[in-house]
Amino acid sequence: MEERSPFHAALAAIPGTYIIGVAGDSGSGKTTFTASVRHLFGDQLVSTITLDDYHLFDREERRVRNITPLAPVANDLEALERDLRELKKGIPVRKKVYDHVTGTLRGPVEFSPSRILILEGLHTLFSPALRGLIDFSLYVDPAPDVKKEWKVKRDTGKRGYSEQEVMEEMRKRQADYTRYIEPQREFADAIVHVAFSRFGRELGWTRNIYRISLIQLPIPETTGDIGFTIGLPLLATTKTCPFSLEFDHRTIRERKMAALTVDGECDRSFLPLFTRYLEKETGIDPAVVYGERRCLPPSEIIQLIFCWRIIRDILSRA
Repeated sequence: MEERSPFHAALAAIPGTYIIGVAGDSGSGKTTFTASVRHLFGDQLVSTITLDDYHLFDREERRVRNITPLAPVANDLEALERDLRELKKGIPVRKKVYDHVTGTLRGPVEFSPSRILILEGLHTLFSPALRGLIDFSLYVDPAPDVKKEWKVKRDTGKRGYSEQEVMEEMRKRQADYTRYIEPQREFADAIVHVAFSRFGRELGWTRNIYRISLIQLPIPETTGDIGFTIGLPLLATTKTCPFSLEFDHRTIRERKMAALTVDGECDRSFLPLFTRYLEKETGIDPAVVYGERRCLPPSEIIQLIFCWRIIRDILSRA
């Protein structure tokens, strides 16, 4: 029998389901920043629930009631808490499914959790009860101008809205976002902040290059050879891609947090120790996240670091 990695052994020792909670506004990139967990840990280990499935009203009824999905009263959060308690124990639940194309709810259907469950949506960290059921939480926080561009392009390209409809919907949602969604940022174990790149705003949509910060609660110091290796010869040539790395401290709700900011593109030759570690623990080549490219955009670097943080958290529970 093949020996399990420390990560797989620790995950197997955790009773029930390990839950990752991801919060943020609609169109903020929540799915993008959790895709790496699904890819690197594998579909057999990871399943996802979107909180849109817990809307109480379909799109037309929300329009008639003049209510946005960001308002807690438009969602069945009690049912979500009830289901999450069962899912944490590994017990399947029956829930509805929200169709973004038609704006309607169908079902219910049965949902069975995997060993790792990603809970993704507007109100993931809204209540103390939800926060208490989540093992590790992430809040995705794009700058307003980035979020506006993303939402317009996503909703006009994939959901059939006109740009005017998207802008009007964003205007209607702003007050509810400020009141109900944004405060959840203060409870997250990690925050991803996305801004336009200093190397050029146009690089965002055309090449997925943004200035991205991962702000996270500190961990106890550890030893080992996990990390970036910045080769000086590459920094003395023009053969590598322009990039920048910054590290500082942030204080959020009286919590001192560590902030790593990546901009530009990072050469894969800086990452061999890091990617070898990820492959050793997960059994999957991290190239499933970044492909064959030599230079990686900040989003993929941050996604891989987020995966490392999840591995580190699971190992700490063993």
